[in-house]
Amino acid sequence: MWMRAVWVSVLLSMALSVSAQDVVDRLKVPGPIGFSGETFRLAWTSNPSDRLYKQEYLPAGQTLERYESMLMLDLTFDGATPRQKAAAFAATLDARKSSDPVVNYEVLLGDNGEVILDFLLSAKPAGGDLIVEWNAYRYSTLGDGVQMVGISRRAYGDAAEDFLRHRLKALREHDIRALAALELRATLPAK
Repeated sequence: MWMRAVWVSVLLSMALSVSAQDVVDRLKVPGPIGFSGETFRLAWTSNPSDRLYKQEYLPAGQTLERYESMLMLDLTFDGATPRQKAAAFAATLDARKSSDPVVNYEVLLGDNGEVILDFLLSAKPAGGDLIVEWNAYRYSTLGDGVQMVGISRRAYGDAAEDFLRHRLKALREHDIRALAALELRATLPAK
């Protein structure tokens, strides 16, 4: 439960502060990473335990505090399967529905055991603009762990309505296909 709560708060946090020296490629993913016509560079990493590795990538000119596009890579070693990971995150989205009227999700199962969780959520920080965020997370087995590769797209304030009404449908379909085809594999950290 702790990991899911932390992940949702990281996604919607507007107060991240990261310096260049904090960014260490622990998963040995060669970059920059091309995705859906954009180039993403490593912007943030975390390794709170030997069971969890997180890396976030942004296009040039975007910040963790206010991005429009983010690519994410997580590697977890907690005994869960890709389906269990997606189901656990879907449960956090179900719980969020009572406070977030935008929450919606779909679980897509692949023939290869991979799972894509496609979801939408929103937040209105105190004194801040409305944030609408669409994500797709692809969960797959990697060694004795689960790798999650995700794409996150955000719109803020007045642009949020346009994002939902006009841009999201085409963006979603294109990005899910691109995510399913993306060949991105972390290198298992030495234990």
